[in-house]
Amino acid sequence: MTWSSSEVGVFARAVSHAPSVHDTQPWALEAHAEEAELYERFEAALPRHDPSGRDRTISCGAALTNLELAVRALGWDTEVSLFPEPDRPELVARVRAAGRKDTSETEVERYAAIFRRHSYREPFSLHPLSRGTLRALAGVVDDPGVRVRVIDPRTESSTLAELFDYAAGVLRADRAYQRELSTWTRGPSESTLPWGGLVRTDTRVPDTVTLTERLMREGILVVLTTDDGRRDHVLAGAAMQQVWLAAITRGLVASVLTQPLQLREVRAGLIGRLGLSEYPQLFLRVGNPVTAPEPDAPIETTGRPPSQAPVRS
Repeated sequence: MTWSSSEVGVFARAVSHAPSVHDTQPWALEAHAEEAELYERFEAALPRHDPSGRDRTISCGAALTNLELAVRALGWDTEVSLFPEPDRPELVARVRAAGRKDTSETEVERYAAIFRRHSYREPFSLHPLSRGTLRALAGVVDDPGVRVRVIDPRTESSTLAELFDYAAGVLRADRAYQRELSTWTRGPSESTLPWGGLVRTDTRVPDTVTLTERLMREGILVVLTTDDGRRDHVLAGAAMQQVWLAAITRGLVASVLTQPLQLREVRAGLIGRLGLSEYPQLFLRVGNPVTAPEPDAPIETTGRPPSQAPVRS
């Protein structure tokens, strides 16, 4: 069996709608026989924002979730291999069609949600999500090596506020970071939600008491992995997208924050102060919308409309 051109088009469209760091879409797709392969484009580098390439690989993980859902939406079962060829580090994943299988209602809903996903960086509705809802979203992910944890707004918001405040100060003063940021983003400064988007030189950061109060009204999840290699970053991105799509099917909105975790002292502080035994990879804030989301703004950017994912022949 060989993928038809229309099937490959379905895969490419789904992958192109995945969130990515500064909308770089750092992946390429190959489809042949009954397999589809996802490659990381190392040349899509952001030396100041993402010096280790962690966010780039997380982006590929989100694209992998979309690719799997697209294959399932066409009625195929999937077998996924991560980094199947050690001598080809750019090959992130191989998704193989493993025979016909009916698509579940949940898979249909999440596949449709791919094309409704937007980064929502406004304040949420005054009706916060219940802890039960947040736990249900966290429970969507059951893959070994990755876990989604709910941030307790009562006991942990002050810790986040202090760490976010510190990160905002460092990034705001980093001229090289700000130059790179201006190159990759456009639009007005996101000055009202410094913990929910980009930090520019004119971003107004509230004092930690005010920020703590605001964070207490947020629904915040943190994605954790047992290790901190490229495989773990792919798993984190895949988990992020699974939760995000599940949230959309519930009528919720979300946005991702990774910037503070690029600072080693912030990451270490989070691990130490929350008593984490795993590596935090990203935050996902989830809530009820006040207004309709703006056009797509993938991971930490004000966004461009997604183009179809590159397909290698």
